[in-house]
Amino acid sequence: MAGNVIRELLKLTQQPDIISFAGGLPSQDSFPAEILAEIAQDVIRNNPSILQYGTTEGYWPLREWVADWVKDIGISAKAEDVLITSGSQQGIDLIAKALLDPGDKVVMESPTYLAAIQILKTYEASYAIVHGDGSGIFVDELDSILTREKPKLIYLVPTFQNPTGITLSLERRQELGKMLSRHQVIVVEDDPYGRLRYSGNALPAIKACDESSQVAFFGSFSKIVSPGIRVGFAIAPAPVLRKMVIGKQGTDVHTSNLSQALVYEFCRRGLLEPHIAGINQQYGHKLKTMRECLSMLPADIKWTNPEGGLFLWAEFPEHIKAATLFEAAVKEKVAFVPGESFFVEGGHTNTARFNFSNASEENIREGFRRLAQVFSKM
Repeated sequence: MAGNVIRELLKLTQQPDIISFAGGLPSQDSFPAEILAEIAQDVIRNNPSILQYGTTEGYWPLREWVADWVKDIGISAKAEDVLITSGSQQGIDLIAKALLDPGDKVVMESPTYLAAIQILKTYEASYAIVHGDGSGIFVDELDSILTREKPKLIYLVPTFQNPTGITLSLERRQELGKMLSRHQVIVVEDDPYGRLRYSGNALPAIKACDESSQVAFFGSFSKIVSPGIRVGFAIAPAPVLRKMVIGKQGTDVHTSNLSQALVYEFCRRGLLEPHIAGINQQYGHKLKTMRECLSMLPADIKWTNPEGGLFLWAEFPEHIKAATLFEAAVKEKVAFVPGESFFVEGGHTNTARFNFSNASEENIREGFRRLAQVFSKM
Protein backbone atom coordinates (compact mmCIF):
# COMPACT_ATOMS: atom_id res chain seq x y z
CA MET A 1 0.00 0.00 0.00
CA ALA A 2 1.41 3.37 -0.93
CA GLY A 3 2.43 5.63 1.93
CA ASN A 4 -0.16 8.27 1.03
CA VAL A 5 -2.93 5.65 1.26
CA ILE A 6 -1.75 4.59 4.73
CA ARG A 7 -1.73 8.22 5.88
CA GLU A 8 -5.23 8.66 4.47
CA LEU A 9 -6.43 5.61 6.37
CA LEU A 10 -5.09 7.01 9.63
CA LYS A 11 -6.90 10.29 9.02
CA LEU A 12 -10.17 8.43 8.61
CA THR A 13 -10.30 7.58 12.29
CA GLN A 14 -10.75 11.30 12.95
CA GLN A 15 -13.63 11.72 10.49
CA PRO A 16 -17.01 10.75 11.96
CA ASP A 17 -18.80 11.11 8.61
CA ILE A 18 -16.76 8.29 7.02
CA ILE A 19 -18.36 4.86 6.85
CA SER A 20 -15.36 2.67 7.50
CA PHE A 21 -14.92 -0.98 6.58
CA ALA A 22 -11.18 -0.46 7.07
CA GLY A 23 -10.22 -1.28 10.65
CA GLY A 24 -10.29 -4.71 12.23
CA LEU A 25 -12.36 -3.33 15.06
CA PRO A 26 -15.00 -5.07 17.14
CA SER A 27 -18.19 -3.10 17.58
CA GLN A 28 -18.15 -0.72 20.53
CA ASP A 29 -21.73 -1.85 21.19
CA SER A 30 -20.32 -5.27 22.05
CA PHE A 31 -18.21 -4.12 24.99
CA PRO A 32 -19.63 -5.18 28.40
CA ALA A 33 -18.77 -1.79 29.88
CA GLU A 34 -21.21 -1.72 32.80
CA ILE A 35 -20.33 -5.24 33.90
CA LEU A 36 -16.60 -4.54 33.70
CA ALA A 37 -17.04 -1.33 35.70
CA GLU A 38 -18.80 -3.30 38.43
CA ILE A 39 -16.15 -6.02 38.38
CA ALA A 40 -13.35 -3.42 38.55
CA GLN A 41 -14.84 -1.94 41.70
CA ASP A 42 -15.22 -5.36 43.29
CA VAL A 43 -11.69 -6.43 42.39
CA ILE A 44 -9.99 -3.28 43.69
CA ARG A 45 -12.01 -3.14 46.91
CA ASN A 46 -11.66 -6.83 47.72
CA ASN A 47 -8.12 -7.36 46.48
CA PRO A 48 -6.15 -4.08 46.50
CA SER A 49 -2.91 -6.02 45.98
CA ILE A 50 -4.02 -6.33 42.35
CA LEU A 51 -2.59 -2.81 41.95
CA GLN A 52 0.89 -4.09 42.88
CA TYR A 53 3.50 -5.59 40.56
CA GLY A 54 2.80 -9.17 39.51
CA THR A 55 4.63 -12.11 38.00
CA THR A 56 5.73 -11.96 34.38
CA GLU A 57 3.94 -15.23 33.56
CA GLY A 58 0.61 -13.70 34.54
CA TYR A 59 -2.21 -13.81 37.07
CA TRP A 60 -2.37 -17.40 38.26
CA PRO A 61 -6.19 -17.76 38.43
CA LEU A 62 -6.48 -16.54 34.82
CA ARG A 63 -3.75 -18.93 33.68
CA GLU A 64 -5.64 -21.80 35.33
CA TRP A 65 -8.89 -20.70 33.71
CA VAL A 66 -7.35 -20.42 30.23
CA ALA A 67 -5.75 -23.87 30.51
CA ASP A 68 -9.17 -25.34 31.24
CA TRP A 69 -11.01 -23.24 28.63
CA VAL A 70 -8.94 -24.37 25.65
CA LYS A 71 -9.82 -28.01 26.26
CA ASP A 72 -12.92 -27.51 24.09
CA ILE A 73 -10.69 -26.93 21.03
CA GLY A 74 -8.60 -29.98 21.82
CA ILE A 75 -5.65 -28.36 23.60
CA SER A 76 -4.30 -30.15 26.66
CA ALA A 77 -2.50 -27.64 28.89
CA LYS A 78 -1.73 -26.84 32.50
CA ALA A 79 -1.59 -23.38 34.03
CA GLU A 80 2.22 -23.59 33.90
CA ASP A 81 1.99 -23.82 30.11
CA VAL A 82 0.18 -20.47 29.82
CA LEU A 83 1.81 -17.04 29.49
CA ILE A 84 -0.50 -14.03 29.70
CA THR A 85 0.42 -11.43 27.09
CA SER A 86 -0.60 -7.84 26.41
CA GLY A 87 -2.78 -8.91 23.49
CA SER A 88 -1.92 -11.85 21.24
CA GLN A 89 0.09 -9.49 19.02
CA GLN A 90 2.67 -9.24 21.80
CA GLY A 91 3.05 -13.00 21.54
CA ILE A 92 4.23 -12.62 17.94
CA ASP A 93 6.84 -10.11 19.04
CA LEU A 94 8.02 -12.25 21.97
CA ILE A 95 8.39 -15.45 19.98
CA ALA A 96 10.26 -13.60 17.23
CA LYS A 97 12.54 -12.06 19.85
CA ALA A 98 13.08 -15.50 21.40
CA LEU A 99 13.79 -17.51 18.26
CA LEU A 100 14.88 -15.37 15.34
CA ASP A 101 18.28 -14.08 14.29
CA PRO A 102 18.66 -11.70 11.34
CA GLY A 103 18.18 -13.57 8.08
CA ASP A 104 16.32 -16.51 9.63
CA LYS A 105 13.51 -17.80 7.45
CA VAL A 106 9.82 -17.55 8.38
CA VAL A 107 7.02 -19.15 6.38
CA MET A 108 4.01 -16.87 5.90
CA GLU A 109 0.63 -17.27 4.24
CA SER A 110 -0.12 -15.21 1.16
CA PRO A 111 -1.82 -12.93 2.16
CA THR A 112 -1.35 -12.69 5.93
CA TYR A 113 -1.79 -10.43 8.96
CA LEU A 114 -0.14 -7.07 8.30
CA ALA A 115 1.12 -6.52 11.86
CA ALA A 116 2.86 -9.91 11.81
CA ILE A 117 4.72 -8.86 8.66
CA GLN A 118 5.76 -5.60 10.31
CA ILE A 119 6.91 -7.32 13.54
CA LEU A 120 8.93 -9.99 11.76
CA LYS A 121 10.57 -7.39 9.53
CA THR A 122 11.74 -5.66 12.71
CA TYR A 123 13.72 -8.81 13.54
CA GLU A 124 15.15 -8.87 9.99
CA ALA A 125 13.52 -12.17 9.08
CA SER A 126 13.49 -13.43 5.52
CA TYR A 127 10.37 -15.04 4.11
CA ALA A 128 9.06 -18.05 2.28
CA ILE A 129 5.49 -17.94 1.01
CA VAL A 130 2.96 -20.78 1.23
CA HIS A 131 -0.13 -20.50 -0.94
CA GLY A 132 -3.62 -21.87 -0.44
CA ASP A 133 -7.23 -21.90 -1.52
CA GLY A 134 -10.64 -21.67 0.12
CA SER A 135 -9.70 -24.48 2.51
CA GLY A 136 -6.49 -22.82 3.73
CA ILE A 137 -2.83 -23.43 3.01
CA PHE A 138 -1.56 -26.27 0.84
CA VAL A 139 0.10 -28.58 3.37
CA ASP A 140 2.07 -30.48 0.70
CA GLU A 141 3.52 -27.18 -0.53
CA LEU A 142 4.42 -26.26 3.06
CA ASP A 143 6.14 -29.64 3.50
CA SER A 144 8.30 -28.95 0.45
CA ILE A 145 9.16 -25.46 1.70
CA LEU A 146 10.23 -26.84 5.09
CA THR A 147 12.48 -29.41 3.45
CA ARG A 148 14.05 -26.86 1.11
CA GLU A 149 14.24 -23.70 3.25
CA LYS A 150 14.69 -25.00 6.84
CA PRO A 151 12.76 -22.09 8.43
CA LYS A 152 12.71 -21.30 12.14
CA LEU A 153 9.02 -20.33 12.27
CA ILE A 154 5.73 -20.82 10.46
CA TYR A 155 3.17 -18.08 11.10
CA LEU A 156 -0.49 -18.98 10.47
CA VAL A 157 -3.91 -17.50 11.23
CA PRO A 158 -5.84 -20.71 10.50
CA THR A 159 -9.33 -19.77 11.68
CA PHE A 160 -11.22 -16.89 10.01
CA GLN A 161 -7.92 -15.58 8.75
CA ASN A 162 -6.99 -11.92 8.68
CA PRO A 163 -7.37 -10.64 5.98
CA THR A 164 -9.32 -13.26 3.99
CA GLY A 165 -11.67 -14.86 6.53
CA ILE A 166 -10.63 -18.31 5.25
CA THR A 167 -10.42 -21.26 7.67
CA LEU A 168 -7.96 -24.15 7.40
CA SER A 169 -9.96 -27.36 6.95
CA LEU A 170 -9.96 -30.18 9.49
CA GLU A 171 -8.22 -32.54 7.07
CA ARG A 172 -5.39 -30.07 6.47
CA ARG A 173 -5.02 -29.37 10.20
CA GLN A 174 -4.56 -33.09 10.78
CA GLU A 175 -2.09 -33.38 7.89
CA LEU A 176 -0.11 -30.44 9.24
CA GLY A 177 0.00 -31.89 12.74
CA LYS A 178 1.43 -35.17 11.45
CA MET A 179 3.86 -33.51 9.05
CA LEU A 180 5.55 -31.33 11.67
CA SER A 181 7.42 -34.19 13.31
CA ARG A 182 9.56 -34.48 10.16
CA HIS A 183 10.89 -30.93 10.55
CA GLN A 184 12.59 -28.79 13.18
CA VAL A 185 10.29 -25.79 13.17
CA ILE A 186 7.84 -23.99 15.45
CA VAL A 187 4.34 -23.14 14.23
CA VAL A 188 2.70 -19.96 15.53
CA GLU A 189 -1.05 -20.60 15.51
CA ASP A 190 -2.53 -17.12 15.94
CA ASP A 191 -6.20 -17.45 16.87
CA PRO A 192 -7.83 -14.16 17.86
CA TYR A 193 -11.03 -14.86 15.88
CA GLY A 194 -11.76 -18.54 16.46
CA ARG A 195 -14.64 -18.01 18.90
CA LEU A 196 -16.43 -15.70 16.46
CA ARG A 197 -18.27 -18.39 14.51
CA TYR A 198 -21.68 -17.67 12.94
CA SER A 199 -22.26 -20.89 10.99
CA GLY A 200 -20.71 -24.31 10.52
CA ASN A 201 -18.98 -26.45 13.11
CA ALA A 202 -16.09 -25.50 15.39
CA LEU A 203 -12.76 -27.10 14.51
CA PRO A 204 -9.97 -28.28 16.79
CA ALA A 205 -6.88 -26.12 17.02
CA ILE A 206 -3.82 -27.10 14.99
CA LYS A 207 -2.16 -27.52 18.38
CA ALA A 208 -4.69 -30.26 19.14
CA CYS A 209 -3.35 -32.13 16.09
CA ASP A 210 0.31 -31.50 16.99
CA GLU A 211 1.96 -34.87 17.67
CA SER A 212 5.43 -33.50 18.44
CA SER A 213 4.88 -30.38 20.60
CA GLN A 214 5.88 -27.87 17.94
CA VAL A 215 2.89 -25.50 17.99
CA ALA A 216 2.65 -22.24 19.94
CA PHE A 217 -1.02 -21.25 20.27
CA PHE A 218 -1.85 -17.56 20.72
CA GLY A 219 -5.30 -16.45 21.88
CA SER A 220 -6.85 -13.13 22.79
CA PHE A 221 -9.72 -11.54 24.68
CA SER A 222 -9.57 -8.43 22.47
CA LYS A 223 -12.30 -9.46 20.03
CA ILE A 224 -14.52 -11.23 22.58
CA VAL A 225 -14.32 -8.89 25.59
CA SER A 226 -12.44 -5.66 24.81
CA PRO A 227 -9.32 -4.72 22.83
CA GLY A 228 -8.57 -1.83 25.18
CA ILE A 229 -7.78 -4.06 28.17
CA ARG A 230 -4.94 -5.73 26.15
CA VAL A 231 -5.12 -9.31 27.44
CA GLY A 232 -4.05 -12.30 25.38
CA PHE A 233 -2.25 -15.54 26.08
CA ALA A 234 0.30 -17.98 24.69
CA ILE A 235 0.45 -21.75 25.16
CA ALA A 236 3.78 -22.94 23.84
CA PRO A 237 6.36 -25.71 24.19
CA ALA A 238 8.19 -25.23 27.50
CA PRO A 239 11.60 -24.23 26.05
CA VAL A 240 9.93 -21.62 23.84
CA LEU A 241 7.72 -20.32 26.64
CA ARG A 242 10.72 -19.83 28.96
CA LYS A 243 12.42 -17.65 26.35
CA MET A 244 9.22 -15.67 25.80
CA VAL A 245 8.95 -15.01 29.55
CA ILE A 246 12.50 -13.65 29.61
CA GLY A 247 11.67 -11.41 26.66
CA LYS A 248 8.52 -10.16 28.33
CA GLN A 249 10.38 -9.30 31.53
CA GLY A 250 12.41 -6.78 29.56
CA THR A 251 9.43 -5.50 27.56
CA ASP A 252 6.66 -4.66 30.03
CA VAL A 253 7.41 -6.74 33.18
CA HIS A 254 3.89 -8.18 33.08
CA THR A 255 0.48 -7.58 31.56
CA SER A 256 -1.70 -5.24 33.64
CA ASN A 257 -2.80 -7.10 36.77
CA LEU A 258 -6.06 -5.19 36.85
CA SER A 259 -6.85 -6.09 33.24
CA GLN A 260 -6.06 -9.74 33.94
CA ALA A 261 -8.27 -9.76 37.02
CA LEU A 262 -11.12 -8.12 35.08
CA VAL A 263 -10.98 -10.83 32.44
CA TYR A 264 -10.70 -13.60 35.02
CA GLU A 265 -13.68 -12.40 37.04
CA PHE A 266 -15.74 -11.92 33.89
CA CYS A 267 -14.99 -15.52 32.92
CA ARG A 268 -15.26 -16.99 36.44
CA ARG A 269 -18.75 -15.54 36.86
CA GLY A 270 -19.89 -17.41 33.76
CA LEU A 271 -20.35 -14.28 31.69
CA LEU A 272 -18.00 -15.01 28.78
CA GLU A 273 -19.91 -17.70 26.89
CA PRO A 274 -23.28 -15.89 26.83
CA HIS A 275 -21.44 -12.71 25.90
CA ILE A 276 -19.76 -14.46 22.95
CA ALA A 277 -23.14 -15.89 21.91
CA GLY A 278 -24.56 -12.36 21.82
CA ILE A 279 -21.62 -11.03 19.81
CA ASN A 280 -21.91 -13.90 17.34
CA GLN A 281 -25.59 -13.18 16.79
CA GLN A 282 -24.84 -9.49 16.22
CA TYR A 283 -21.88 -10.02 13.89
CA GLY A 284 -23.61 -12.86 12.07
CA HIS A 285 -26.40 -10.46 11.11
CA LYS A 286 -23.84 -7.90 9.95
CA LEU A 287 -22.02 -10.47 7.82
CA LYS A 288 -25.33 -11.51 6.26
CA THR A 289 -26.14 -7.87 5.53
CA MET A 290 -22.78 -7.21 3.89
CA ARG A 291 -23.05 -10.35 1.78
CA GLU A 292 -26.50 -9.23 0.60
CA CYS A 293 -24.99 -5.88 -0.36
CA LEU A 294 -22.39 -7.49 -2.62
CA SER A 295 -25.03 -7.65 -5.34
CA MET A 296 -24.79 -3.85 -5.61
CA LEU A 297 -21.23 -4.18 -6.95
CA PRO A 298 -19.98 -5.66 -10.25
CA ALA A 299 -20.55 -9.40 -10.55
CA ASP A 300 -16.95 -10.11 -11.64
CA ILE A 301 -15.55 -9.33 -8.17
CA LYS A 302 -14.53 -12.52 -6.33
CA TRP A 303 -15.41 -12.66 -2.62
CA THR A 304 -14.51 -15.07 0.16
CA ASN A 305 -17.37 -16.70 2.07
CA PRO A 306 -16.30 -16.91 5.75
CA GLU A 307 -18.27 -18.66 8.48
CA GLY A 308 -17.02 -16.25 11.14
CA GLY A 309 -14.40 -13.68 12.05
CA LEU A 310 -14.46 -10.01 11.06
CA PHE A 311 -13.57 -9.79 7.36
CA LEU A 312 -14.58 -10.30 3.76
CA TRP A 313 -11.85 -10.35 1.10
CA ALA A 314 -12.32 -9.08 -2.42
CA GLU A 315 -10.38 -9.77 -5.60
CA PHE A 316 -11.24 -7.26 -8.31
CA PRO A 317 -10.61 -7.74 -12.05
CA GLU A 318 -6.94 -7.20 -12.87
CA HIS A 319 -7.48 -3.77 -14.39
CA ILE A 320 -8.93 -2.35 -11.16
CA LYS A 321 -6.32 -1.04 -8.71
CA ALA A 322 -7.59 -1.09 -5.15
CA ALA A 323 -5.56 1.96 -4.13
CA THR A 324 -7.17 4.00 -6.92
CA LEU A 325 -10.58 2.68 -5.93
CA PHE A 326 -9.85 3.58 -2.32
CA GLU A 327 -9.02 7.18 -3.17
CA ALA A 328 -12.28 7.50 -5.10
CA ALA A 329 -14.23 5.82 -2.29
CA VAL A 330 -12.91 8.22 0.33
CA LYS A 331 -14.34 11.09 -1.71
CA GLU A 332 -17.71 9.35 -1.31
CA LYS A 333 -17.07 9.03 2.45
CA VAL A 334 -16.54 5.26 2.56
CA ALA A 335 -13.34 3.32 3.22
CA PHE A 336 -11.81 -0.15 3.09
CA VAL A 337 -8.22 -1.46 3.13
CA PRO A 338 -6.41 -2.03 -0.18
CA GLY A 339 -4.94 -5.52 -0.02
CA GLU A 340 -1.38 -5.11 -1.31
CA SER A 341 0.16 -4.63 2.15
CA PHE A 342 -1.06 -8.04 3.31
CA PHE A 343 1.29 -9.76 0.86
CA VAL A 344 4.91 -10.22 1.91
CA GLU A 345 5.86 -10.56 -1.74
CA GLY A 346 3.97 -7.39 -2.76
CA GLY A 347 1.75 -7.13 -5.81
CA HIS A 348 -1.90 -8.22 -5.76
CA THR A 349 -2.93 -4.60 -6.23
CA ASN A 350 -6.46 -5.67 -7.21
CA THR A 351 -7.40 -6.97 -3.74
CA ALA A 352 -9.07 -5.44 -0.68
CA ARG A 353 -10.25 -6.25 2.85
CA PHE A 354 -13.66 -5.27 4.20
CA ASN A 355 -14.53 -5.33 7.90
CA PHE A 356 -18.19 -5.92 8.75
CA SER A 357 -18.18 -5.95 12.58
CA ASN A 358 -17.76 -2.27 13.38
CA ALA A 359 -20.32 -0.54 11.14
CA SER A 360 -24.04 -0.70 11.83
CA GLU A 361 -26.22 -2.67 9.41
CA GLU A 362 -27.68 0.62 8.20
CA ASN A 363 -24.19 1.98 7.51
CA ILE A 364 -23.15 -1.24 5.78
CA ARG A 365 -26.02 -0.78 3.32
CA GLU A 366 -25.28 2.92 2.85
CA GLY A 367 -21.55 2.26 2.48
CA PHE A 368 -22.12 -0.23 -0.30
CA ARG A 369 -24.50 2.14 -2.04
CA ARG A 370 -21.64 4.65 -2.05
CA LEU A 371 -19.21 2.01 -3.32
CA ALA A 372 -21.63 1.19 -6.11
CA GLN A 373 -21.55 4.85 -7.13
CA VAL A 374 -17.75 4.73 -7.19
CA PHE A 375 -17.75 1.69 -9.47
CA SER A 376 -20.32 3.32 -11.77
CA LYS A 377 -17.86 6.15 -12.43
CA MET A 378 -14.86 3.93 -13.21
